[in-house]
Amino acid sequence: MSRLRLHDQGEDDDPLAGVANFFDLGIVFALGFMLAITTWVGLPELLDRRDVTLVKNAGSPQMEIIHKQGRKVERYKVTRQNLGGEGERLGIAYRLENGQVVFVPEAGESDH
Repeated sequence: MSRLRLHDQGEDDDPLAGVANFFDLGIVFALGFMLAITTWVGLPELLDRRDVTLVKNAGSPQMEIIHKQGRKVERYKVTRQNLGGEGERLGIAYRLENGQVVFVPEAGESDH
């Protein structure tokens, strides 16, 4: 009889009690996955206070430049629109054999 009394006084068996643990595990897994993707893509630079310039789709018609300075983020998209006007020559750009473009300021130019 003592066994029967212990069993009757125990908690009811809830078949959904383990589901809460799976939900918690899923939340932890999702947050870890988002953190890993953010780190892999290189977005932590956009989250801190450093100045960053990113070029997306370089060399394609959908090229986009993202410049972050402090908390201000600017996006520039490449267009086929021709521009004209007055200006000053800043330097010369060279395309290397491997496809990289190097900008060389002209002598006597000061950094702005």
